[in-house]
Amino acid sequence: MSSLSLAVRDSSTMLRRNLLHARRYPSLTLNLLLTPVMLLLLFVYIFGDTMSAGIGGGDRSDYIAYLVPGLLLMTIGSTTIGTAVSVSNDMTEGIIARFRTMAIHRPSVLVGHVVGSVLQCVMSVVLVGAVAVAIGFRSTDATALEWLAAFGLLVLFATALTWIAVGMGLISPNAEAASNNAMPLIFLPLISSAFVPIASMPGWFQPIAEYQPFTPAIETLRGLLLGTEIGHNGWLAVAWCVGLTVLGYFWSTSKFNGDAK
Repeated sequence: MSSLSLAVRDSSTMLRRNLLHARRYPSLTLNLLLTPVMLLLLFVYIFGDTMSAGIGGGDRSDYIAYLVPGLLLMTIGSTTIGTAVSVSNDMTEGIIARFRTMAIHRPSVLVGHVVGSVLQCVMSVVLVGAVAVAIGFRSTDATALEWLAAFGLLVLFATALTWIAVGMGLISPNAEAASNNAMPLIFLPLISSAFVPIASMPGWFQPIAEYQPFTPAIETLRGLLLGTEIGHNGWLAVAWCVGLTVLGYFWSTSKFNGDAK
C-alpha cells in the first residue's frame, strides 16, 4: 500500500472515530450551539427594533439581515471549542500514546479531528441558518455563484479556526483548560462588526475591530448574501483564513510530533 493510500485509510478511520464520539456525546456540541442561537433570538426579539434604528434600518427584519452573517461565523467559533476539548481529552487519556505504538499514519490523528470538526461546523451553520430563516432572514438577491462562494468562505474559515483549536487542545493540560484557552474564538465576534457597525465604535477601537479575523469574513459574507459592498474585505478574509490555517497546522503538528519524542 502506498503512503498516500495509507494516509487516506488511516485519516478516514480517525474521522469515523471522531464522528462516532460526537454522536455518542452530543451534549457538548448542543451546549456550544446554544450560544449563537440564544444570541440570535436575544438580539432579534429583545434588541431588534432598537438596533435596527441604530443601523438606519426600517424595522426588525433589517437587523436580522445584518446580524445573521456574523452569527454564522460565531457558530463556527463556538463549534471549534469542542474540537479543542476533544483533542485535549485524547492527549490526556492515553489513547494517543496507544496510537503511537501502532502502525498508523501519524498525522491522521490530527486530520481526523480537523475534518470531523469542519463537518460539524457545517452542520451547525446549517442549523443556525435554519433558525435564522424561520425568524425572517432572507437572501433573495444572491446568485447561485454567490451562495457557493459564501459556502466556500464558511468552510475555509472553519478549517482555519479548527487548526487553531487543535493547537489549543494540544497545549492544554486538561479539557477545562482547553475550553478556557479556546474562548477567544467566541469572544472575538463580540468585538467585530457582527452586532453593530464599526463606525459606531470609539475611534481608538475601530482598527482593532476592523482588522481582526472575524470582521473581514463577516463583511464578505454580508456582501455575498445581501449585496453590500465587499471592498478589500474579500481578499483580507481569505488572507486571514490561509494564514491561520498555515499557522495552526505547523503549530499543531510541531507540538504533536514534539510530544512524541
